Amino acid sequence: MYYISTTKKSFEQAALDLDSEVKKLKFGVLHVHNIGETLRGKGIDFSEECKVFEVCNPVQAAKVLAIDMNLNMALPCRISVFTENGVTKIGLIKPAQMLADLSDDLALLEIANEVEAIMINMVENTK
Repeated sequence: MYYISTTKKSFEQAALDLDSEVKKLKFGVLHVHNIGETLRGKGIDFSEECKVFEVCNPVQAAKVLAIDMNLNMALPCRISVFTENGVTKIGLIKPAQMLADLSDDLALLEIANEVEAIMINMVENTK
């Protein structure tokens, strides 16, 4: 269900590189949630770092929504850069596996597999 890679890059460098890689592969970054900063800003003792990138390829998203508008709740896709015990990681929930739990439509699964392959490339090219 998860795809997670470790990197020797710092958290900040991995986040910057992921942002560039997403755009290079013709996806857009819709928003970045800085979970670590948000939690600390609320007074919570949270020592790890975590940025969640909401990413989307508009062409693929439009195809998915044309087949099943209810899947808007599963969009956009997310890729996280985070630390765990001093190790920087980059990961995602595999779209094809997630979509398979929501639909058995073969056209949707084909789109999800294409998107998943590109997202895994983003992670591997970033690390």
